[in-house]
Amino acid sequence: MVILYPANLREKLNPFMPKETPREARRHPRIALPKGMSVTWYGGGQQQVSRVKTLSMGGVFLCGSITLRVGSDLTLVFEVPGGMILAEAAVRNTVPGEGMGVEFTKMNPESRALLEGLLVRLLR
Repeated sequence: MVILYPANLREKLNPFMPKETPREARRHPRIALPKGMSVTWYGGGQQQVSRVKTLSMGGVFLCGSITLRVGSDLTLVFEVPGGMILAEAAVRNTVPGEGMGVEFTKMNPESRALLEGLLVRLLR
């Protein structure tokens, strides 16, 4: 037997749950980093190191139990082959007990080139 539920049941049951963005709607392809990569972030009076779960030209998902409120600004610093990336970012969503998704809001051309080079290699 198959039970059909209304398409908006998820929102009715938990209206505060973040909506998953369909892959087709994303501006940048994401890559999962199962072995992770560490990112140091500063924001909201915190200085933390988190593991990256996914990475794209648009942002990262940072794993960890410490998260900031949606809309909070962060500074991210991480090392990739060829140098260090420095980026400004904003928290776009949080998943309790898992981490937070952040969107890059400002990155200098050198950091952008390093990130793009890394993603090109990883997405092959």
